[in-house]
Order: sequence, then C-alpha cells, then structure tokens
Amino acid sequence: MLGSGKAAGAMAHAVEALWPLDAPLSGMVVTRYGHTPARPEGVPERLRIVEASHPVPDAAGLAAAEEILSLTQGLTQDDLVLCLISGGGSALLTLPADGLSLAEKQAINQALLKSGANIGEMNCVRKHLSRIKGGRLAAACAPAQVVTLAISDVPGDDPSVIASGPTVPDVTTCADALQILKRYQIDISNDVLTAIQNSQWESPKPNDAAFLRSSVHLIATPQQSLLAAASFAESKGLRAYVLSDELEGESREVGKVHAALARASAKGLGPFVKPCVILSGGETTVTIRASKADSEKREGRGGRAGEFCMGLAQALQGQENVWALAADTDGIDGIEDNAGALVTPDTLARGAHAGLSLDDHLACNDAYGYFQALNDLVFTGPTHTNVNDFRAILVL
Repeated sequence: MLGSGKAAGAMAHAVEALWPLDAPLSGMVVTRYGHTPARPEGVPERLRIVEASHPVPDAAGLAAAEEILSLTQGLTQDDLVLCLISGGGSALLTLPADGLSLAEKQAINQALLKSGANIGEMNCVRKHLSRIKGGRLAAACAPAQVVTLAISDVPGDDPSVIASGPTVPDVTTCADALQILKRYQIDISNDVLTAIQNSQWESPKPNDAAFLRSSVHLIATPQQSLLAAASFAESKGLRAYVLSDELEGESREVGKVHAALARASAKGLGPFVKPCVILSGGETTVTIRASKADSEKREGRGGRAGEFCMGLAQALQGQENVWALAADTDGIDGIEDNAGALVTPDTLARGAHAGLSLDDHLACNDAYGYFQALNDLVFTGPTHTNVNDFRAILVL
C-alpha cells in the first residue's frame, strides 16, 4: 500500500483496521507534520506513516517519495497496489524531475502559492516538474493492479488534479505548464525552461498501457460535506441552500459575492428565504500583495478562509442578523494553526473599537492578525481529512 496527503494517516489506519490479519499488507504513506492521528485501539501497526512539510516541500517529503517509488520495484501482475490519495499530496510527495534541484522546485512552488494561480494550474506545473506525480507512480507500479482510493479536495473532483494525480494519466502537457509559468511570471532557470520547451519532462497520457490495470474511486468529496451540513441545518429547522462545491476565484471577491446574497436575503429581497444557511465549497485563491499601509512592505498571516471572511465582512458592512464561518476542512487555513474565522454583525464595529483597519489588513493579506485581535479565529487542529473549503452563512 502506498499513499500521500493530509488524510493519508487516517486512511492508512482505516485500511489496517479493515484488512484481514491473515492477508499480507505492507507499505507506507506520507502526511503533513502533525497530521498522523492516534492509532485506533486494538489495530496492529502494519503500515509505515511518515511526515513531511506542506505546502512547501522539504527534504523529508523528498526522502518519502524516493522510498515510495522504490517500493514499486519488482512488482508483478499478481500484485495489488492500493494507493491512498488526498489533498496536500502534491507537496508531500515531492520528487523533482531529473536535473531539477529540490531548492528550485521549492522556489517555484512558493511562487505559485503567492501568484493567485488556481489548483488546476499549480498542479499542472507540479506534474511536469516531478518524477512521481502526473501518473508516474502508476506507471512505476505496472504491471501490478493499481487501485486508488481518493479523497477529493479540488473543484470538479478531477482525480488527475487531486494531489497532482500520481496514479492518473495526465492530459496536460509541458506546453501547458510553460504557459502557466509565463502567465504568472514565475522565475525558472534556463535549464528548466529548456527541459519544458523540449517536452523532456512530459507526463504519461491516457493511452499509455501502464494504466490498463489502474482504477480510481472517490471515497469522499466536497459535495458530501456540504450535503451533510445542509442535512444538519434542516434538522434544526433552518432552510439550507448549497450554492456549489466548485467555487473558485479570489477569496475576498468570492466573499463579496456571498455578502450580496446574504444581505438581500436578510432584507427579505431574496434569493433565499430566511431563516436559512447558505453553504458553499470549492477552492479559492489568495494573491499575495505588498501592504500599502506598512512601510516595511510585510506580508500578513492567513489563508483562503480568513481572506474570504475579510472580504465578506467588508461587503456586509455590519448587516444585522448575518453570521458566517469559513474554514478549511483539514483544520489548517493556509500555513497557520487555525482552520478559519468567524464573521458576526458587529465584526467591523469591534475591529474599529480595537483600532484595527480592515482595509489595511486586506492590503497585506493579514486575516490572522485581524481576527485574532477579535478572538474570532476558529481552531480545530488537524481533522485528518481534506475536502477543501467550507463556508456557512447564517441568515436569521
């Protein structure tokens, strides 16, 4: 068994609990630091779980990827490889393409994270800078049978995008990756440019024979989390409206759109009938901006959920009877220790009373600092799963 992602530890424990004791089972998975759950009582340890850095890869992730790839050597058509894949696997399972250093891959990854590129664009580039992603892990396992169990954290649930699709054929090309790098003005060395231009790092495609005995099964998706939340809200006597599990775009702008819907509904103007909960998911983006108000040009702290909440609060303008929660379902918003934040009808008033300027915090992407001062950060700790952004707006 092989695997990678923020949910990999919990998935490995589930396999260990369900796998017959008299049947052989071996392998390893890599998850984020601090994301290995406690082993269930009575479940014997049969799989190795290692931890590495996310969202910027590190040497531990490189070592884990090398070991995982080495475990595919010598497999035959009589072997079964169970692959446990979840969001975060792109950074955790890092194995730079031949001729690419870990340091340069880290720099490119960090630049992409700050650029505002969406997850599909980032993972297209990641696939073409890797020796294990973009279907290459499945190709290494051939001729063994490969069964992938995946938890989706991407809009549209495309398996080839989840963790950069290590076991899924890739329809994107080196030319696509180069176009994305140019679009977001990501610096790369001449050696990397030449390799991509010459399709030297091209990924295996759908017609590759390596995928003839490979299958993928989605075992958890963002839509399931939204429907579960809707069912809970309805059990409490609230109407529940699910906008979409595929929303993308700048987090603050998505927040403003949600605010417009919430304000109209609070005023009885539609489109939703109060009391209600408005739910949405997907994966928004944050483009890092230099602070105009800070002479040091510092970057703030925070992630997609916090940035959404700042945009929402700014556009709600203290609207009565509207409360909101935005959080990442893995329990980590960006690279911080919070899952997300809360917005209340008096968020702006309390901020002003504390001497905070929401505009200034937005200018330097400092959602953490703003909501920390209001005691409105949400902390869950690692949840050991990952079905992406979760947003709930309560209108009474």
